[in-house]
Parts: sequence; structure tokens; C-alpha cells
Amino acid sequence: MAADDELEAQIDRWRGYVHRRQVISSADVDELEDHLRGQVTDLRATGLDDDEAFLVAIKRLGNLDAVSREYAREHSDRLWKQLALVPDDSPGSPAPRWRELAVVLALAAGAGVAVRAGIAWFDDDLALARNVGLLVVPFLAAYLGWKRRAGVRTVAAIAVPFVVLAVVLNVYPFVPEGSTEVLAILHAPVVLWLLVGLAYVAGSWRSDARRMDFVRFTGELAVYYTLLALGGGVLLGLTAAVLQLVGVDPEPVITGWVMPFAVPGALVVAAWLVEAKQDVVENIAPVLTRIFTPLTVVMLVAVLGVLISSGGLVEVDRDLLILMDAILVLVLALLLYSISARDPLAPPALADWLQLVMVGAALAVDAVMLTAMLTRIAEFGTSPNKVAALGLNLLLLVHLGVSAWRSARFLRGRGTFSELERWQTRYLPVYAAWAGFVVIVFPPLFDFA
Repeated sequence: MAADDELEAQIDRWRGYVHRRQVISSADVDELEDHLRGQVTDLRATGLDDDEAFLVAIKRLGNLDAVSREYAREHSDRLWKQLALVPDDSPGSPAPRWRELAVVLALAAGAGVAVRAGIAWFDDDLALARNVGLLVVPFLAAYLGWKRRAGVRTVAAIAVPFVVLAVVLNVYPFVPEGSTEVLAILHAPVVLWLLVGLAYVAGSWRSDARRMDFVRFTGELAVYYTLLALGGGVLLGLTAAVLQLVGVDPEPVITGWVMPFAVPGALVVAAWLVEAKQDVVENIAPVLTRIFTPLTVVMLVAVLGVLISSGGLVEVDRDLLILMDAILVLVLALLLYSISARDPLAPPALADWLQLVMVGAALAVDAVMLTAMLTRIAEFGTSPNKVAALGLNLLLLVHLGVSAWRSARFLRGRGTFSELERWQTRYLPVYAAWAGFVVIVFPPLFDFA
């Protein structure tokens, strides 16, 4: 009975998808559904279970109807996941899990050793800041590449830009504590995260679906890493309190050994948890986005009011502009996470309207900030920080503007949610390209100042 209910739910989702396309009449949908049910019945008679029969039937129906073909293309990965990624309770199954856990712990320890060696090697804090990402990312990328059995092309695509970035960060004659050095420190992690994405998608670099999977992975990784950090912080705090009560000072050990191993190691462990426990976060993610989207709207409206009432745009404090950039990046992250966590087959809901309001408010804030930046540049001239901030805000303006337009089309029934998804995944490499430009071109362009 439960299997029949699941099959009916799958057919209902397919029917709802076809109806929302608004290109097929109800009579045609009924006819297609009859054909689909007939295919499922025939396939079940051959010994296939409900999920297998539905997957094959929807693929066959795709040969007859363009809408069903698009449905099959967009959702076959999810159906195959249901079929293939079920837990294996056979006696031999624990061995691969233990082997993966051993690999994860070894890589986490390796990341800790690398960071600890970096602390001992670099006597300059800024030099360590330039290289800390280079020390940690190889271990995270190695886990993802090992997990997906990445080929030689993927390894080369990751290794070559990694080496170039490492050379640039360590060979360029940066002025100590100069603007270009700080910008390189801030933008290098964006380039490195693109390389992590290449390891995650393996050979499917051009797949929109795999790129969205990486966006989802990034959001889930942030959730798990935060949980690990909170739990580890509580544990360390209690341990330190007990040691202090007995007259032992734990600070040298915690700051010199525990933190250098725990912080980078937790990143690899969090990635493993995302891979192993995806269903848990997939249930939490929609709840998180529904909570934080309206709160972000309120924050953006308040920020917009502060910017407008702060007087002349030239007098706007530079630190305030930097903080506003951070808020806009946070909005972008929330937008991406919301889209990645949403069921693409679900009809427009209140959460989608709130998301559009959030993007609209962010666009208004971005427009005010761009005006303030252009005014300051006209008044005081250019600098590396101003040009970098201006470039980022222009990228955000384009990204959020097109996102708002595609969201409005979806809410009005003139577009599909998949169009909004594809825009996000195809625009994301632009940020990595800009970050690479800032790291590689800005220093010589501004005399490494």
C-alpha cells in the first residue's frame, strides 16, 4: 500500500509539473497520464519495482512529449538517487564506510599538520593569512576528489591554478600591510573555493545540476561546520575551566596545538558529514531559509533607511560601506541557499514572494552604495580598495537584478524555477574570475601598494 501511495505521489508531481508549464491542455495531460500509467503497469509486470518502473516510463514518455522529456532530464538524478543510494545492510557494507572514515580522519589530521607547520614557518601574520587557504584546501579537495574518483583532467584543472595562485601570493612583492595584500588575502579563498567546486563536480564542470549541487553542498557544509564549532567550543571551554581550577594553564596548548588542528580538521570532517548525512540537512535547510529570509528583509530595510538618512553620500563612512558589502554577500549566500533547498516542482508560495522582496531590498541598498562609491571616487580619486568594492557591487547588481527579474517571471507563471536556478549556477564563475583578477592583476596594477 505504501509503495502504491509513493507511485501516486510521483505521478501527481509529474502532473503538477506539466500543468505549470501551461503549454498542454488538461485533456492532453489526461491522455499522457493514461499512457504513463500504462507504461508503469507493463514495466511492473516485468518485475521492476514502482520507482524503477516510473523512472523508465517517464523516460519513454519523454520521447513522445517535450515537457515530459524536460521533467525526466531535471529529475532523473533525484529518482536514480532514490534507487541507487539506499543503505546497504549487507555484512560487507561497513568496510567501505570505515575506510572512508579513515581517509577523512587522515586528511583532517594532515590539514592540521599543514596549518601547524605554517604557523611555525611563517613569522609574519599576513604571510600566514595569505597561505592558510593554500594549506587547508588541498586536503578538502583531495577528499572530494577521492570520493568521486576524479580523473587526471580534473586533477590537472585543480592543480595548475592552485600552483599559479600559490606563486602569486608568495612571490609578489607586496608592501607590508598594503591594500593589495589585504585584497589578495580576502579574494584568494574565493578562487580556492572554485577549485574545491571542481573537485566536487569531478568531470561534470558544465552541468548546471552539478553546480547547484555544489551550492547546496556549500550551504550544508556551513551548517555542519558551525555545529562542530559550537560543540567544540563548548567542550574546550569546559575543559579549560576544569584545568584552570586545578592550577593548569591550558591556553598555550589550546592556542598552539588544539586550534591549529581542530579548525582546519573540522572542515574536512564537516564535508564528510555532508556527504554521509545529506537527508538530515535537506530537511533542515528549507526551515532555515524560511526563518532567515524575513529577518534579512527587515535588516535590509533598516540598513536602507540608515544609508538614506546618513546625509551626503561623500560623508558616508568607509567602514559602513565595507559592512554593507558584507551584508550584500550574506544576502547572496542566503538567496543561493534558498534556491538550492527549494523543491523545484513546488508551486510559488509566500516564501518565494519574501525572497523576491529580499532581493529587491538588496538591489536598493546596492544602488545607494554604488552611488556613494562613485561619488567618493569622483571626489577623492581611485584606490585598490575602491575599485575592488566597485567591481564587487557591479557584479552583485547584475546578479541580483537578473535574479529578481527571473523570480518575478516565475511567480507570475511566465517562467520556470529551473531558469532561476540556471542563472545562479552560470553566473557564479564570474565571481571567481573577478577574485582571480583582483589577486593577480591588482597588485602590479597598483604597484603592490
